[in-house]
Amino acid sequence: MKRSLPLIALLAVLAACATVRTTQPGVVGVDREQTMIASAAAVNRQAGDAYRQTLQQAQKQGKLNRDPAQVARVRAIADRLIAATRSFRADAPAWQWEVNVLTAKDVNAWCMPGGKIAVYTGLLEKIRPTDDELAAVIGHEIAHALREHGREKAGQAMGVGMAAAIGGALVGSRYGIDPSLGENVLGTVGDLAFMRPNSREMEQEADRIGVELAARAGYDPYAAIGLWEKMRQVSDGGPPQWLSTHPSHATRIGDLKTSADRVAPLYRPGTPRR
Repeated sequence: MKRSLPLIALLAVLAACATVRTTQPGVVGVDREQTMIASAAAVNRQAGDAYRQTLQQAQKQGKLNRDPAQVARVRAIADRLIAATRSFRADAPAWQWEVNVLTAKDVNAWCMPGGKIAVYTGLLEKIRPTDDELAAVIGHEIAHALREHGREKAGQAMGVGMAAAIGGALVGSRYGIDPSLGENVLGTVGDLAFMRPNSREMEQEADRIGVELAARAGYDPYAAIGLWEKMRQVSDGGPPQWLSTHPSHATRIGDLKTSADRVAPLYRPGTPRR
């Protein structure tokens, strides 16, 4: 009987597999089918727990939302992008979205499963993005959540024998939690299996959807091109850690331009498109 347990477990995992399309393709045409094993509820719950603990630690250290003007700006841009998510997922605008600014030196931003967003002051101060460029960053990260890339990676982790880490691929190196936020935060999020980086295919999907979200929210879709050039410059010619799985710079810029050309008719400066 004991010998059959691994087989039973494997069959249970296989039975739980589902091939889905998490989003509408949009004008940019992202329509890849994804294989999901981990449940959305489990992944979102673990992401929410990790997010709360990250904020609590940042709060204790005085590194949470220190500049009201910065926070207001980031949240205003995020709110317009979130409203535009309905074009890809009807349920997304009603998610329990949270948007916060963390004082940390890294050029970084992320959106955990379920809509938990953080933008680092390092990005705001070193890149000095325009509103259009900041929309490109946040839109890219929101796109990962819409496509449920974290859940997809959780299933991949389970598929290679990491079933204990059902929250797969969540924070760790992918989200680049700044060490200055404290060892307790790293201990909390670093053990989650979400530390797997996104694949190039996932990053390309996020680039494309992010550009369309920006255009629909009334932000210049071509701003993404200038943004990634700035990113490359502050990283001494190479991508930041959180963009390390992107395609080559030239390939990415070409793809962003193609996507921006496609969504340009949707763009009305400063006017969100419903």
